[in-house]
Amino acid sequence: MDFQGDACTKTEAKKGAKTKKQKRMNECKDVEAETSVQADSVEEEAAFPPNFSVSEIKNKQRRHFMFMKLKQEKRKRKLELKKKRKKEREALGDKAPPKEVPKTIENQRIYDETTVNPEDEEVAFDEGTDEFSSYFNRLTNPKVLITTSDRPRGRTVRFCEQLSTAVPDSHVYYRRGLALKRVIPQCISRGFTFLIVINEDRKVPNGMVLCHLPNGPTAHFKVSSVRLRKEMKRRGKDPTEHSPEVILNNFTTRLGHSIGRMFAALFPHDPQFIGRQVATFHNQRDFIFFRFHRYIFKNEKKVGIQELGPRFTLKLRSLQKGTFDSKYGEYEWVHKRHEMDSSRRKFHL
Repeated sequence: MDFQGDACTKTEAKKGAKTKKQKRMNECKDVEAETSVQADSVEEEAAFPPNFSVSEIKNKQRRHFMFMKLKQEKRKRKLELKKKRKKEREALGDKAPPKEVPKTIENQRIYDETTVNPEDEEVAFDEGTDEFSSYFNRLTNPKVLITTSDRPRGRTVRFCEQLSTAVPDSHVYYRRGLALKRVIPQCISRGFTFLIVINEDRKVPNGMVLCHLPNGPTAHFKVSSVRLRKEMKRRGKDPTEHSPEVILNNFTTRLGHSIGRMFAALFPHDPQFIGRQVATFHNQRDFIFFRFHRYIFKNEKKVGIQELGPRFTLKLRSLQKGTFDSKYGEYEWVHKRHEMDSSRRKFHL
């Protein structure tokens, strides 16, 4: 057997592997040197062809470098144009043209025929005869019962307790296996005007049923982005027992107007301004954001806010006439995702 020949072939193979490795290292060094030289020249003006496409570059490192270079050039031109317009506006003074309004999904919204006009006589008549007219005519005072689904977990229980601190004259009770059809008559007999049911899934609150008593309506919301008071970065103090102010934003359609009146009927008529507390329901793209704050007057000119919590987001799923009835209930509005969400610029609230 020729052991010497086998040893020669092995040494030759090792030498070939070493030469290949050295070639790869030299190529990587060349690429690094080229990119470092190009990076030094990024600040210089680069003139790209009009039909230049970064995707045509096959080398991955080169393609990424050219993409970043193009992005930097666009940012530089945009900044120069912004400075130029600012100088022109300062030179023209009062004669300067008005600023261009940027296009957003909100101002490009598709017009809804049911948009509410506050001066409309029909709207005023409906407000005087709907289910919330007794509250707005100061004939009833709100009294709220907050309950949960069966066997609630700790996070849902804490959410209900913190929600009761934001809504005055609210009481938290546990279901104990009772059906809502049996709970509602007991609430009516004890003078409650609202029933709030917090549902959960996988130990996290994910739904809210808001039922106005005694004659409805009943709204079902999806709950998301729940953050409790201890989970917030700025841990504020606990809210006081003062009645808060209520702010309702962007409830413009007939459906949104009804939902806004339902939220307003949760709180007492006359807010106690000495408590400096504010409950906000802000509608944006059919998502209702709830925030609970307190004003803090730092001096005569500066005012800050302190978040008291909890914070969460609501998405309307359905609005039902009367009290909760899952089997024979008549629905005024139901969210059908595949039919109603065909356009991003179409909103219902």
